[in-house]
Amino acid sequence: MAEEQLVTLNLEKEEFGIDIMMVQEIIRIPAITRVPKAPEYVEGVINLRGNIIPVVDLRTRFRMDRTDDTDLSRIIVLQVDKKVFGVRVDAVNEVLRLNDEDIEPPPPVALGVETRFIRGVGKIGERLLILLNADQIMDEEFNHESFE
Repeated sequence: MAEEQLVTLNLEKEEFGIDIMMVQEIIRIPAITRVPKAPEYVEGVINLRGNIIPVVDLRTRFRMDRTDDTDLSRIIVLQVDKKVFGVRVDAVNEVLRLNDEDIEPPPPVALGVETRFIRGVGKIGERLLILLNADQIMDEEFNHESFE
């Protein structure tokens, strides 16, 4: 039986999952430097041990209202293909294993999030976990290599 490991996170009251193989690390929110003319969902860049990486605000990306940070707010640093970027989330919950048979294709109405961002919905008992398609979070039109 095939399974995958996921890092679970919260945005508003929804719970999402990202493949742990794409997660480099999870950090507290540092100072973020705005970037002129960047897409609205790119909050800016951070200096992570000498590497400049862009940060995507997932709330803005998914057209949710912005909120103030809390003690639980985090940036999940992802590596997708050869691109490294961070995603700002309300909270990181846990790492869990999910059997492939417990993953359904995304519904036609994408739960308020554009369907291209969702690769499926995981069922964990009564809990539903929206599985993110991390390679769609950062658009190709935004080339963050210019920050390096």
